[in-house]
Amino acid sequence: MKVTLLAGGVGGAKMAEGFDGLEGVELSVIGNIADDAAFHGLWISPDIDTLTYSLAGRIDRAQGWGVADEGHRALGVLKELGAETWMTLGDRDFGLHIYRSAALARGQSRSEIAAHVARVFGVKSEILLPTDDVVQTRVRVADGWLSFQEYFVREQCRPEVLELAYDGIESAKPTDAALNAIAEADIVVLAPSNPLVSITPILEVEGLRDAVRAAKTVAVSPLIAGKVVKGPADRMMKSLGLRADALGVAEYYKGVLDHMVIDTQDAGLAEGIMALGQGCTMLPTLMTERAEKQALAAGILEALA
Repeated sequence: MKVTLLAGGVGGAKMAEGFDGLEGVELSVIGNIADDAAFHGLWISPDIDTLTYSLAGRIDRAQGWGVADEGHRALGVLKELGAETWMTLGDRDFGLHIYRSAALARGQSRSEIAAHVARVFGVKSEILLPTDDVVQTRVRVADGWLSFQEYFVREQCRPEVLELAYDGIESAKPTDAALNAIAEADIVVLAPSNPLVSITPILEVEGLRDAVRAAKTVAVSPLIAGKVVKGPADRMMKSLGLRADALGVAEYYKGVLDHMVIDTQDAGLAEGIMALGQGCTMLPTLMTERAEKQALAAGILEALA
C-alpha cells in the first residue's frame, strides 16, 4: 500500500515512524519547509531534519528533536564570540547544516539534498519537499512580525498570535515528486501536526491542496481533549478565533478530508465531525512508544480499508 504523509514537527515525525515500521507499506513523507531559516550563515531545515533523524534512528528521544548523544562545543564558541545562540544547534547537527548550505551554494536543489541525506543516513522511506522554493512562516504578535523560529524558540510561544503569513507561498512551485506521491497514493494522511504552521504551508503550495482533495485523505487530530501533546497549536487556534479541539481541526480541514481520526477521549465530538461530511474513527492517538506509533498507523489503514 502506498501511503503519502503530510507532516511537520514532532507529531509528524512520530506518525512517519509508525507507517515506516509497517510491513507492506511504501511510505512517502512530504515535510514542512516553512520553518526553515538561516542561522550563522547556514540554512537550517528543522522539520525535515526531525523527520530524517527520526526515521534514521538518530533522534534525541528525550526532547523529540536534534541528534542523540549530542555536544554543543560549536555553539559555545559562537556564544563566546558574542553571537546570538538562542537557536540550539548541536555539533553533529551543525555538520548537516554545513553540508546542506554548501550543496545549495553548488546549485543543488533542496529536494536533492534532502533525498541524499536521507539515503546516506539509512532512511528507507521517501522524504520529499512540497517545493524547492523558499517559503517561511511569519507570526504577528503585539510587538510586530516575527519569524517562526523567533516566535517558537526565542520567545517560547509566549506572545499571543494575532496573524500568520507564509512568505513566498504565492510564487512557490510544487515539486513533481510531491504531486506524484499524492496522485499515486492509496491513502494520503495529514499527520497530527500543527494544522496552521505545519500542514497549511504544504497545502498552500500551488496545486497541492487540489491534489490532496482529489485523493483519499484522512487527518489525525493533534489535539486530545482540547489540548495539544506538544507545541502551540491549541493556543494558536484559540487566539485566531478557531475552535481548539478535534472538531475544530475537522472544521479547519473541511473540504480537504474524507475521514478524521480522533482520540478515544474525544468520542463526544464524533457526531459533529460526521455532520461535516467526514467519516470519523476513534483510536488511541497518543504516541510515546514505537508500538503505539505502529498501532495508530495500522489502525488508520484498517479504518480506511
